[in-house]
Amino acid sequence: MFYGNVDKDTPVLSEFPEPVVARYIRIYPQRWNGSLCLRLEVLGCPLSAVSSYYTQQNEVTSTDNLDFRHHSYKDMRQLMKVVNEECPTITRIYNIGKSSRGLKIYAMEVSDNPGEHETGEPEFRYTAGLHGNEALGRELLLLLMQFLCKEYQDGNPRVRGLVTDTRIHLVPSLNPDGYELAHEAGSELGNWALGHWTEEGFDLFENFPDLASALWAAEERRLVPHQFPNHHIPIPEHYLSEDAAVAVETRAVMVWMDKNPFVLGANLQGGEKLVSFPFDTVRPSPPTPAAAPRPLDYEDEQSELQETPDHAVFRWLPISYASAHLTMTETFRGGCDTQDMTDAMGIVQGAKWHPRAGSMNDFSYLHTNCLELSIYLGCDKFPHESELQQEWENNKESLLTFMEQIHRGIKGVVTDQQGEPIANATIVVGGINHNVRTG
Repeated sequence: MFYGNVDKDTPVLSEFPEPVVARYIRIYPQRWNGSLCLRLEVLGCPLSAVSSYYTQQNEVTSTDNLDFRHHSYKDMRQLMKVVNEECPTITRIYNIGKSSRGLKIYAMEVSDNPGEHETGEPEFRYTAGLHGNEALGRELLLLLMQFLCKEYQDGNPRVRGLVTDTRIHLVPSLNPDGYELAHEAGSELGNWALGHWTEEGFDLFENFPDLASALWAAEERRLVPHQFPNHHIPIPEHYLSEDAAVAVETRAVMVWMDKNPFVLGANLQGGEKLVSFPFDTVRPSPPTPAAAPRPLDYEDEQSELQETPDHAVFRWLPISYASAHLTMTETFRGGCDTQDMTDAMGIVQGAKWHPRAGSMNDFSYLHTNCLELSIYLGCDKFPHESELQQEWENNKESLLTFMEQIHRGIKGVVTDQQGEPIANATIVVGGINHNVRTG
């Protein structure tokens, strides 16, 4: 942290505690008085032959021969087409809808029988680009497509097992309108907000129906589960009306979720480095009786953390990603903006860190069978192209390990007495107050 001056006439000299070898320097203003104006001169020197050791340390080498660059909408579409042509037997390109500007939201399916749901083969999804200026997730999914294709062709047994036993869906850009704005400014000139929202001004991640509050209100009235379900909670009528404040992209995602029996998924975001799991919504505290004295620190909006009935597995899933990541559990450096919120584990319950209602993760858990996490890939929302190779190395093992978690637990087919499979059979697990349905 470097402190600037308080008046424009006083220059301030700040020095790093030790020399830093770098190709790029990025400045994040944290706070200021009055209007913000920043002028900076960086004093440095080129590396000499003596420093070749540092040069080697700073260079990224990877065995994966992939396309490490930022892709515009047109470039993304072209790259997906190339992957599909290289691996036509295990890939399929489709779209889940259109953005408000009419750009198609493309998805890539990777499976040994693309286009088919196979009995007993679980469906997995990675999505990215909910916020258009968070570009790293988009590039990681494009790299993952290439990687799965190449490794499958090369006979990699781990990748072959994943592709054969799982139906994988990869959506690199849920908010293509926002990304085009951010991409135009580029990595250096973009900012924290440019392209974050959709063209219509929606934050897609928290634009879903708030089913958690509806569930808790029904619980208070003792309506669960006899009159109000504890799972597959229907979307409220007012939310489905044409004039509701719902993004077209959000509607497309909800239809997509209903159409495919996803079991596990994650959305890739940026601006922090951690994995977040439900609930993201905080539960209002019971009302204080009128006669009871109010505590000194009383707040009008009292609330409490609420764990999901599947809290144990919801803790394990983010650990599987964070622990396999090369730097995510190095929390001794603190968080991007504040202190470490993850108890040195790289994972946090959403409501403890950044509470909000109507998140994609809460909706997925309460409306479908799918357990969904948010993976925040780093402080820099739009890293420079030169950093993509290292970021791929940081995340590659995590992306694979998390997908493999879909094969934990029990799976099977529910049949009637004649052996015929039953659709939409409700399965109750003892001790977990959240049922699931068969496909």
